[in-house]
Amino acid sequence: MTYKSRKITVAPMMDWTDRHCRQFHRQITRHSWLYTEMVTTGALLHGDVPRHLQFNDEEHPVALQLGGSEPADLAQSAKLGEQWGYDEINLNCGCPSERVQKGAFGACLMSEPALVADCVKAMKDAVSIDVTVKHRIGIDDIQSYEFVRDFVGQIAEAGCSTFIVHARNAILKGLSPKENREIPPLKYEYAYQLKKDFPQLEILINGGIKTIEEIDLHLLYTDGVMLGREAYHNPYLMATFDQRYYGDDAPVKSRAEVVEAMLPYISAQLAEFGQGSGPKGGGLRLNSITRHMLGLMTGLPGARVFRQTLSDSKKLALGDPALLLEAMTRMQGLRDYVEHKHV
Repeated sequence: MTYKSRKITVAPMMDWTDRHCRQFHRQITRHSWLYTEMVTTGALLHGDVPRHLQFNDEEHPVALQLGGSEPADLAQSAKLGEQWGYDEINLNCGCPSERVQKGAFGACLMSEPALVADCVKAMKDAVSIDVTVKHRIGIDDIQSYEFVRDFVGQIAEAGCSTFIVHARNAILKGLSPKENREIPPLKYEYAYQLKKDFPQLEILINGGIKTIEEIDLHLLYTDGVMLGREAYHNPYLMATFDQRYYGDDAPVKSRAEVVEAMLPYISAQLAEFGQGSGPKGGGLRLNSITRHMLGLMTGLPGARVFRQTLSDSKKLALGDPALLLEAMTRMQGLRDYVEHKHV
């Protein structure tokens, strides 16, 4: 199936963008591309494939992000991703964590463009879906634009036509992954210049983008915008994306309608996997789904009450999806809006 462009995408975020999170985001925006958490080749080739690759049909378009540096392993993992129905395979060349570095992949791969090119070629030979690369603009104290330009140029020669540019350097030693998302300065102009130098490529920009005004500005110079933390903490920001960026004239869902749309999904998931303490304890915890929804009311009076209600461990332990309705009706000053779906 052909999907609309990657004008707006939601970043792969470890421990956050699991299939429950993506199902929730899909209730808010129908056309924005969603990305999985990074999945390592080792986890797929030597682990529980269904646990890592299972997703919901409603998530399309959805991309699988892989972490690895062995072309053959990446090719085999990409093939699995295609077989499971993903619409894109994305190679992680941007994660700076020490755990990833020990596996010799992530951001440290930017120092080995020939290897990345081999990895991309191997994956492209193995699948018919798009193979894309997400990367930084430099590593450690390498600040020159020429570094990222040459990296993109060499990978493009291997057949990659879509690059997602996190417009910061990755500091491989001395900064935590969180600090790597905040401390290295943003250099959006590097992504803009990449689009000028490689007009035939699809260039998406990522890093610190929080508002519609910022998105609109970046789209003047790049092909698409990838949102990260803002999409997670303030998900209703995405409510108008389908109309604004994809020309879909379907009515924008209210927050109440988003919650109501999630209730059948939550009930079905609890029925399929059983209420429990997670995979190791048998069953699925209600919190495994509702934790992704805590930011839905961000910016509204009563948002704190909504979050507190959904964080009540005793209520969560009951495993009743109606807790979401209770959280909405408890929002101070918004009871009438919720009842009439005007939230």
